[in-house]
Amino acid sequence: MGSALWRDLPRAAAAVAGNPSIRVLVIAAKGPHFTVGLDLKELGGNLVNGGLDTPADAPSKAVSSAIFYKSLRAMQDSVTAITELSIPAIAAVHGYCIGGGVDLICACDIRLCSGNAKFSVREAKVAIVADLGTLQRLPKIVSAGHVAELAYTGKDIDASRAASIGLVNSVHGEGAEDVLHAAYALADEIAANSPLAVQGTKAVLAANDGRTVQEGLEFVARWNTMYLQSNDLKEAMTAFLERRPPVFTGD
Repeated sequence: MGSALWRDLPRAAAAVAGNPSIRVLVIAAKGPHFTVGLDLKELGGNLVNGGLDTPADAPSKAVSSAIFYKSLRAMQDSVTAITELSIPAIAAVHGYCIGGGVDLICACDIRLCSGNAKFSVREAKVAIVADLGTLQRLPKIVSAGHVAELAYTGKDIDASRAASIGLVNSVHGEGAEDVLHAAYALADEIAANSPLAVQGTKAVLAANDGRTVQEGLEFVARWNTMYLQSNDLKEAMTAFLERRPPVFTGD
């Protein structure tokens, strides 16, 4: 995970967001692993010397710190771009998913993995506090004790442990092809539904954060007041009466 990824990830997210024909995003990887985390060969020297993108001739520590802060916030925004998509995102993990990889999959709505997957909130082992979203998003996925154990130790956990604590929904086969096939099958299930309803459901789930139950109910009431009377709803009712699968168009 080097500078090219941090630059291109929000661009890719924007391209996906701008294409109304895309109903679900699957994030997977080529090669033997999902990711082994931050590219320390590219970025490690900058970290030691004051921060990412920090020039060697920065006039002061304050200036280099300001540059580091700006670049770190840009990396955080790259990951957040996945969370902010209106469509669901599925992570399909095989092999190692380390450090920044956990930040990325925590930004997804659903996580699947292969049997050979290994996960690690690795930052403490390299003298870093995880800072791209794991410590903020992982506690909403697994319980506090598991978060603390993973973050404090930096240990690896296997697919079975990841499934048992709820980090992943399910485990599929032993490699990339198996989990990718499962992710596409799940994406097909989601994409067969009304995109308006799926995106509305994601919006309502996100809106629950920081709200009481009553406030959440008010939000969904307003949402359905605006969007319930769609052509997709008419298609669902017609298909039910005609005893056929509905074909949703998202309008």
